[in-house]
Amino acid sequence: MKICMLRLSAIGDVTHALAVVRAIQDQQPGAEITWIIGKFEHRLVGDVPGVEFVVFDKSAGLSAYRDLRSTMAGRRFDLLLHMQVALRANLASLLVGADQRIGFDPARSRDLHGLFVNRRIAPAAEQHVLDGLMSFLDAAGMSSQAPRWDIPVGEEDLEFAATHVDPQRPTLVLSPVSSHALRNWRPERYAAAADYAAAQHGFQVILTGGPGRADREMAQAIQSAANRPMLDLVGKDTLKKLTALLAASDLVLAPDTGPMHMANAVGTAVIGLHAASNPRRSGPYHSLRWCVDRYDDAAKKFRGSPAAALPWGTKIERPGVMDLVTVEDVKGRLDEWVNASRGQPGPASGESQ
Repeated sequence: MKICMLRLSAIGDVTHALAVVRAIQDQQPGAEITWIIGKFEHRLVGDVPGVEFVVFDKSAGLSAYRDLRSTMAGRRFDLLLHMQVALRANLASLLVGADQRIGFDPARSRDLHGLFVNRRIAPAAEQHVLDGLMSFLDAAGMSSQAPRWDIPVGEEDLEFAATHVDPQRPTLVLSPVSSHALRNWRPERYAAAADYAAAQHGFQVILTGGPGRADREMAQAIQSAANRPMLDLVGKDTLKKLTALLAASDLVLAPDTGPMHMANAVGTAVIGLHAASNPRRSGPYHSLRWCVDRYDDAAKKFRGSPAAALPWGTKIERPGVMDLVTVEDVKGRLDEWVNASRGQPGPASGESQ
């Protein structure tokens, strides 16, 4: 079976899509898998064995489509798993020859997605993004399964993590910056949470982020507001080094952003900060019980309705929405996680998947 998968971005969604690839490899070990993927996202998963990667560089404009057409010329696939509804991805899918073209159900489609597929996944109400992508397996005649990721990391990446993670202390990683600025928490609140983690529970605190201006400014603001030192690795890692660092750490504190899902993929617990987005849809899959969920409060304040009355997947990215997440919320989740990790009784909120 020749399978082409189209999922260009973003890091969190590509991480989810990797679980689909692993399921195909488990259930169809002889399948030839080709994955059309974004240039940046390729840095995270591009060395997964048994997969041919075709990089689509959106920054190249029309040249990206010409390159893809050249790569796909004369090729035919049994299946195209069209797993992205953006117009850019829809146009790219026209360059893939496939007998069966599986896409999203109408409720999750936009940008004329339905015109580019001839089969659809089954409709499902209130489904996590990862479960939605796993539904492509059912539509392709396979079956959903418990997700596994196994993101490859090299010796250099492992050495980076070992150099910076203190094995004598629990480690809390802060990944504070989302690509959607309105999902970000205030730096002084990160600082207060980090101080509490260090003082109350003995955590080593590590700051992570990309080399961009927003990440650097956030890191500086957090450190200026904090009373205790933290290790600043902002701009000093790569996606692979970050993967290894997250795997070597104990806990991650982050808004709805890619590293949240990377941490989930390597088995590290996540305290997700959610008000602008619904954690039941896009939170860290195995750490939903640790998320701070103020999405319903945000819906009532900014949309005038409870979350249950909004269309599934509605974003509430409004100025001030993340102020609904308090430092006390995060302290409570920290205490709960520490108690659970030590086998001590303590309250839990929600259920993990």
